[in-house]
Amino acid sequence: MAGPPPTTSSAARAAARKVMERADRLARCSEEPGRITRSYGTPALREARDLVEGWMREAGLEVRRDAIGNASGAVPACSSGARTLLLGSHIDSVRDAGRYDGPLGVLVAIAAVELLLAEGHSAPFGIEVVAFADEEGLRYRSSYLASRALAGTIEVAELDFVDAAGISLRDAIRAMGGDPDALSSARRSGAELLGYVEVHIEQGPVLEQQGLALGVVSAIAGQSRGSVTFTGVAGHAGTVPAELRRDALCGAAEWVLSVEAEPKRHPGLVATVGQLAIEPSVGNVIPAMARASYDVRHSDDAEKARACQRLRDGAQQIGDRRGLSVLWETLQEHRAVPMAAHLVDALGRSVAAVGHPVHSMPSGAGHDAVPLHELTDVAMLFVRCRGGVSHHPDESVEEADVVAAIAAIAELLRSPGLEARR
Repeated sequence: MAGPPPTTSSAARAAARKVMERADRLARCSEEPGRITRSYGTPALREARDLVEGWMREAGLEVRRDAIGNASGAVPACSSGARTLLLGSHIDSVRDAGRYDGPLGVLVAIAAVELLLAEGHSAPFGIEVVAFADEEGLRYRSSYLASRALAGTIEVAELDFVDAAGISLRDAIRAMGGDPDALSSARRSGAELLGYVEVHIEQGPVLEQQGLALGVVSAIAGQSRGSVTFTGVAGHAGTVPAELRRDALCGAAEWVLSVEAEPKRHPGLVATVGQLAIEPSVGNVIPAMARASYDVRHSDDAEKARACQRLRDGAQQIGDRRGLSVLWETLQEHRAVPMAAHLVDALGRSVAAVGHPVHSMPSGAGHDAVPLHELTDVAMLFVRCRGGVSHHPDESVEEADVVAAIAAIAELLRSPGLEARR
């Protein structure tokens, strides 16, 4: 994972060592022995938040918590009435997670602000680092819960969601030291914010393949999810001739291969079938029903919609040719989230200033920047991860790449004129 040597200070290198040590320490905050699992409202997550708050205070930040349980550390603006730039990411995890997905963005932000304060530099805008308490939705299947609280988009009905043990989200908020009846107080005003910048591991192999430490995100891809069901006729595996079969699984298999082929013809598109259900699912019976999931993503919503229509038309053609009925169901639609051009440009200049090539790339995964886009301008910086592995214990980053990320964010915070743009 070697890349070009960054133009960075010894202070940034020392800060990166501290980030790596802190990531190791957070990894010990877990609900399950021997692996990393931190879900909302648990003692493991509270322990992680307490650690992060302590590191914020060490950096010289003013720490507070909001009604959902997010921790934030602020540096007030040196001029009255100036807006605030938010930095951060999440500190919860999936089950059996890696140690960098989420926490790296929080730790890099703290380190960059600490560098800035140590230099005696004061930005004309406020700076605030936020450690979001729940992004993954592991416990309540409610993605972006904590950042949606800041955006003011949590629905009251969600408070009655229950986990596998029957504990309500309302009670979990109380366990985090929050107040479910005061969630409106967590909402931030877009007028007071300059934007939100999130550092995150890439969760893919592109930067590593290109020998790059950092990537400037251009957009977060839109996503369409659903299923297509092929229905035919069951029959005895030994007595129904091949030419008379209406095999639902064969129709689904043909369609699955068309999903694989679609991105090869349309760059920028990704399409996945991750689940397949078969009935009656008996070894000597021709399948009467086969249901395949689909997940289609593109940073251009129009391109995504066209891809979904092609796949839907293709499924119907397969069904007509094979004598199968076809049911197309859409379960979720998420629009693409563009990054703010002026923040992207500022990030690019900062990356170049610390000696790294500027590489623009989309994000195929969702992040806290998605709900915050409803509130303010957003931008993201990706950090290379080994093998593109994420949501797995083998998740890994190089300390040299963390140095580059800290230096780039510190450079961004020094940027003249950032406050003047929106």
